[in-house]
Amino acid sequence: MTTGTTTLAAPVLILLGPPGAGKGTQARMLEETFGLIQLSTGDLLRAAVAAGTDAGKRAKAVMEAGELVSDDIVIAILRDRLNDSDCAKGVILDGFPRTTVQAEALDRLLEDSGQRINAAISLEVDDAAMVTRISGRYTCGACGEGYHDSFKQPKTSGTCDNCGGTDFKRRADDNAETVASRLEAYHAQTAPLIDYYQTQGALKSVPAMGAIDDIASAMSAIVKEAVA
Repeated sequence: MTTGTTTLAAPVLILLGPPGAGKGTQARMLEETFGLIQLSTGDLLRAAVAAGTDAGKRAKAVMEAGELVSDDIVIAILRDRLNDSDCAKGVILDGFPRTTVQAEALDRLLEDSGQRINAAISLEVDDAAMVTRISGRYTCGACGEGYHDSFKQPKTSGTCDNCGGTDFKRRADDNAETVASRLEAYHAQTAPLIDYYQTQGALKSVPAMGAIDDIASAMSAIVKEAVA
């Protein structure tokens, strides 16, 4: 009688949440805690184009023509990336999928390699509070230190606490009207994905308006359960 060992497939997590919800911050913390790799669509496209892969060449031609990169190309680029050795411990997908069609294509891709979505974590936010949070933020033009009109102003007005700089910058799209519009678009786009992953039993929700460490703790508990 021979005995064998079963190799667990690398976990795949999805982060859902509107711009400003803290997906990037939480993804970096999960990377450090669990050794996962964060994959964003934009980074994947740029890396594939720079590396000159077959899928990257296709993406470059489409982008140079001023067109949107098709789901098939994105899936091909993602397939290539998931085969890289650093993804062996698992990945966090940020910004993909954005539609149920993409979610279905992702499921097929993962099924081919014996993987699945372990958890789709939705960062739940209060829209009105998010408008205040995002529209009030600005940074030091010299060192990039972040500030906020309501929550974090320099100790000395007009002078950066970190480097002493006096030139501050505010992103042009960080205004109340634009933020509200982005939130509305996100909810319209993401609602079907919420239903999709809820039906699969993969959806997990985390309140994301509190302290960063509290959110990270809640997310870590979900990840531990999901990858067990």
